[in-house]
Amino acid sequence: MDTSNSHEIMINETTPLVPAKGSKKTKTPLPKLQIGILITLQLAEPIASTSIFPYINQLIRELGITGGDDAAVGYYAGIIDSLFFVGQALTVLKWARLSDRIGRKPVLVIGLLGTCISMLCFGLSTNFWSLVVSRCMCGFLNGNVVVMKTMMGELTDSTNMAQGFALIPIVWCIGGFVGPLMGGTLARPQDHWPALFSGSFWRHYPYFLPCGVAACLLVLALVMMIIFLEETLSTKRRPKFTSTTVSVSSSPDRELLAKNSMANMPLRSLLTPSVVIPMANYAMLSFLDVSFRVLLPLFLSTPTYLGGLGFDPATIGLWMALVGITDGVFQALFFARITDWIGSKRLFSVSVWCYPPLVAMFPIMSWILRARGEVDYTITFALLLLICIEVTWDMAYGAVFMFITASAPTNNVLGAINGLSQTSAAVARAIGPAMATSLFAVSKERNLLGGNAVYIVLIVLSGGLRWLAYQLPDEVQDRDE
Repeated sequence: MDTSNSHEIMINETTPLVPAKGSKKTKTPLPKLQIGILITLQLAEPIASTSIFPYINQLIRELGITGGDDAAVGYYAGIIDSLFFVGQALTVLKWARLSDRIGRKPVLVIGLLGTCISMLCFGLSTNFWSLVVSRCMCGFLNGNVVVMKTMMGELTDSTNMAQGFALIPIVWCIGGFVGPLMGGTLARPQDHWPALFSGSFWRHYPYFLPCGVAACLLVLALVMMIIFLEETLSTKRRPKFTSTTVSVSSSPDRELLAKNSMANMPLRSLLTPSVVIPMANYAMLSFLDVSFRVLLPLFLSTPTYLGGLGFDPATIGLWMALVGITDGVFQALFFARITDWIGSKRLFSVSVWCYPPLVAMFPIMSWILRARGEVDYTITFALLLLICIEVTWDMAYGAVFMFITASAPTNNVLGAINGLSQTSAAVARAIGPAMATSLFAVSKERNLLGGNAVYIVLIVLSGGLRWLAYQLPDEVQDRDE
């Protein structure tokens, strides 16, 4: 046998035979170490991004952007929230395609550094335009969300996908707990701990401390990723030799050529119905979800005479932290079990039906406050009910991630598929905050439908997501087949 054009390929002699089609597959154990590192990296990003929510509205008031008009705060808060997603929408597909060529880790390094620098700039901002620049920078340099979801898809298979993708919303929920709690607690430290933060620096930059702490967490995540995280892109991964070798011809390496040609295929050829339908669901889900999430702190901080609850940043941070931790615990305990019980499509449909009652809780709380005259136990009960509904709504993310991942024809275009879906979601998230907060401001200024027009509009738009949910395939496609 001529071995002059051959190379060594390792085959594990104990690898079990592939089960016959139709038989139930044995669930593959998750690679705990690598997934643990990956979700730790994911945790740093939501902490950084949500830490600004408790104080962003107060920051806008203190900078004098609105000229003292509390009702106009929503316009500017929505713009700042949207700018990150505008930048992400313009660049995330480029980062995803780049990760398909040079590997996942280099793109993650750029994203973590970009987020770190932008957070420091945000904390040092003293006018509206410096806030704009820092948020745009964060969006332009950050493709990590799509790359991390791609890596999760490469680390799992059809038997453990539900377990793996359940961790993504869990991590964001934990970040949604730590971030607002950190932002609300550390904002204006000179007011809380004057003995420690009495210098002129803290008077000029009262919101730098939460941004600086978030930047430190990102640096720690970056160091841990460089040292411990392994590359998951097959063409950039180092081969592992574990058992006996078999000499086979390597001329030509048809499998590698096929993978490379698939990775370089035109994006238009990927836009099949099986890809577009989950992508459209993800975009609409993102639009409605980000609209709710920017309205929540805005509603909590709006003065009571305008129909809000009038909470301070620390109280807002506590309530948003409670939303995050409750959501995370529920996802960790029940998402995979519910998915195995009723299936991904049914779970997604149930979740999207929760949006109308979720949004309806805002005018209900306003009505209760007007009737009671003060924030008491009834408002507390209403907020707890809102959290319970939000937990069910948020399970839609884990379900739609599974449909998107399963729609990729091969792992070598998984980055591109996730890039396309994240681009559509980023466009939706860029529109959502600006539209929702502007509608909120207009509703309050002109008393449209008793100040509740924004909620009616969102409830009507949620009907589009319910229709899109019916278009999803009945089951998640088996990627192994």
